[in-house]
Amino acid sequence: MEVTNADQRPTAPQNDAHHDSEKGNADANAVVADAPYSVLPAGEKIFVIIAGSFAALISPLSSSVYLPALDSLAHDMDVSVSLINLTITTYLIFQGLAPSFLGSFSDGYGRRPAYIIAFVIYLGANIGLALQNSYSALMVLRCLQSAGSSGTIALGSAVVADLTTRAERGKYIGYAGMGIALGPALGPVIGGLLDHFLGWRAIFWFLVILSGSCFIITLIVFPETCRAVVGNGSVLPARWNWPFWAFIIPRSRFRGAEHPPDPSTVQVLKHRPNPISSLRIATQREAGLILLYGGLLFSGYMAVLSTLSTQLSARFGFNSIQVGLCYLPLGMGSISSRFTVGKLLDWNFRREARIQGMSIQKNRQQDIDNFNIERARLTISIPMIYFASLCILAYGWVMQFRTALAGPMVMLFFTGMATTGAFNALSTLIVDVNHHSAATAVAANNLCRCLMGAATTAFVSPLIGAIGLGWTATLIAGLWVLFSPILWLVYCRGHSWRQRAALKKQQKAENRGS
Repeated sequence: MEVTNADQRPTAPQNDAHHDSEKGNADANAVVADAPYSVLPAGEKIFVIIAGSFAALISPLSSSVYLPALDSLAHDMDVSVSLINLTITTYLIFQGLAPSFLGSFSDGYGRRPAYIIAFVIYLGANIGLALQNSYSALMVLRCLQSAGSSGTIALGSAVVADLTTRAERGKYIGYAGMGIALGPALGPVIGGLLDHFLGWRAIFWFLVILSGSCFIITLIVFPETCRAVVGNGSVLPARWNWPFWAFIIPRSRFRGAEHPPDPSTVQVLKHRPNPISSLRIATQREAGLILLYGGLLFSGYMAVLSTLSTQLSARFGFNSIQVGLCYLPLGMGSISSRFTVGKLLDWNFRREARIQGMSIQKNRQQDIDNFNIERARLTISIPMIYFASLCILAYGWVMQFRTALAGPMVMLFFTGMATTGAFNALSTLIVDVNHHSAATAVAANNLCRCLMGAATTAFVSPLIGAIGLGWTATLIAGLWVLFSPILWLVYCRGHSWRQRAALKKQQKAENRGS
């Protein structure tokens, strides 16, 4: 498919080339500025984002549905629980690595092909897991399962960036995060019930059925949204990249009769898609600091998530069903944050826009070179982090002193709400400052948090055994507070760093052109 982009212009006489070049760029930029950011109406945006969200459900669900069956797996495989816990660590490692490949691929070639690759890998891994009988096969197939499922998280966030502007993104975060939040909430309950009544193999057959259903829905109705392929949605992708329903409706309706094709909105990639791109984002000063703190925040959350089942079994003598139900407050808190924090992000964006003198244009992606987006996002996330520190501290000590079950359950709810809210605000900021490669930015975010989370799950159980759950929670909360000046530094200096980086890039481009 041949497309035109904003940098293409007619050939001019040699002596007037520079003048015509500037004029051509100005005219093209004006066209792009006048075009709507997305031609999809709000209802269709919500539908597509929810579809992507439930495709992303399989990654956190695959991780959490497994937790209540750890003892059963250790017994059937004739290995220790510590060895079974290593499958959680390796799952997180591959969960961090895989999106770097799929995210980068999707930024250049489209979201639908990347979804198809992810689902095929994931389905094959789950069928193998349901049929295998050895610990080594379990370890390898869990890595493959993670590689297939984890890409869907980066893709879901990229779809949000494809369809929504920064000013409205917080509103859509609630829809985008529904599947991701439901995974930790429902996974342990489903896993506990299946393991208790049907055995651990039923867990993987359940995942086969669920992911197969999501795969079929994606093939039938999910449209291509990548801005490097379809621009603002008005440009038709190649026929092989159409959703199946597009073959049975009039072509004009599929394309959008009220919005003729606008090739000027097609995003031109400056670099060929490369899995190393996510590492390059992590080396940027502002992004690197945000990713570092986001990884630390996620590590503390994983420390709670990965040890909760064993702690509940040891302290209350719960079976797999009861353990699964006790994960619900954590998941419900996470779900509630998707809407409360999302609305706060949009409200604060509008407030900062008024303070900084920027008018918000509906359905237009506005330039943020002169807008302090760091302040707009971190004003919400930093207080959430301090609140989360208090909540995880209280959780550790009420569990340590074996209070009534209501105590840790209440603390788990608020820990899930505050931690997830803070992390979502940081994730939104990463996408905001890297909007031209949204999936790659999310992959970089995933890489940092999952590798740090994997390291945490490897040593947190021995740490609890050595110093107790209360002091472990104190250590996590202390680290969150101790490293919080990293975010204050970004809050105060991030905007100026970004402006200087943009100026250097512009000067390099001018030097190459001269």
